[in-house]
Amino acid sequence: MSDEFLPYGRQWIDDDDVAAVTACLTSDYLTTGPRVTAFETAFAQAVSAPHALSCHSATAGLHLAYDALGLGPGDCAIVPALTFVATANAARYCGADVVIADVDADMGLMTPDTLAEALERSQSRSRLIAPVHLAGVACDMPALSALARDHGLSVVEDASHAVGSLDETGTPVGACPHSDAAVFSFHPVKTLACGEGGMVTTRDPETADRVAHARSHGVVREPGRFERSEGATEPWWYEMQALGWNYRMPDINAALGLSQLNKLSRFAERRRLLTQLYDDALSGLTPLVQPPAGRASVDPCRHLYNVRINFDAAGQSRADVMDALRARGVGTQVHYIPVHHQPYYKALYGEQNLPGAERHYARTLSLPLYPAMSDEDPMRVVSALKATLRL
Repeated sequence: MSDEFLPYGRQWIDDDDVAAVTACLTSDYLTTGPRVTAFETAFAQAVSAPHALSCHSATAGLHLAYDALGLGPGDCAIVPALTFVATANAARYCGADVVIADVDADMGLMTPDTLAEALERSQSRSRLIAPVHLAGVACDMPALSALARDHGLSVVEDASHAVGSLDETGTPVGACPHSDAAVFSFHPVKTLACGEGGMVTTRDPETADRVAHARSHGVVREPGRFERSEGATEPWWYEMQALGWNYRMPDINAALGLSQLNKLSRFAERRRLLTQLYDDALSGLTPLVQPPAGRASVDPCRHLYNVRINFDAAGQSRADVMDALRARGVGTQVHYIPVHHQPYYKALYGEQNLPGAERHYARTLSLPLYPAMSDEDPMRVVSALKATLRL
């Protein structure tokens, strides 16, 4: 076994990725250009979505999607407690309030029951829900969407963790059969890396059009859409018809993303194999240590291997376990501190009692998971965990 330090996540960059970025650097385009279009086309095909719109981060993608669906002041967005704060923050960027839903204590996912409870607290101000496919495990989108539609709500999937994951029918996450849009992340620790980057997928051409213009300052350059007729005869003309942002993806990032996308099936296969090796290695440690919970009907491409540990029964704090594992060459992380624990949201909405989120947070610990790990590394990690817990 290698003694190399194992971080909880890491990108996999090959020579072809370096060559793709180098070729871009010597081309005519560094900012948005033909590689962005090629990446969007290829990604749309990979997830079976009619439209894919790139942007410079998943946070930007969430903001664009919420804005395109009309979220604004006086509205509420319902987000799960177990997510990175960007899922909630993007609603605040739109001037909306946030209602934080509880989650399943084992999976960390929004469920129809926790959504129904959050809807009661929203006092009929909800405009949108944003389920999060935590660790790559797809939520029960048919049930969540049905409940949302009964209340007239839009649905945005936060699929930042779920590139390569499949739903109950074997359909790729991002195809949006039960949502208005899905948003992906290409941060280095995710399944595909762009350095930084995001993608919004949708089946609705009007939503796609709004996202496309809002990500570029709200500027329109198509003569047929100009409000001032003289613009059609002036080749330099453009119009800012709505407030937008500079959320575009550069061609450099798209060049890397397109190269990475060509290896998606290999990355996904590797993550699934490592997940199985971990599951096998942990089989004798229950109930003190349990493998990540999932939904039997879906096929995740796991972004995280988030085990559940009874730290009280182990007689050790999570911080002590993390420090001991680091000393043994194993990096770990916690995903996530519940959103309602954050000082900003506590100041806005006060203390909240979300028992499922508290139970999940108290036990969760993300172990190393990334394609460059060897077949022996999961056993190395589990051996280090057993030594740390004195098992």
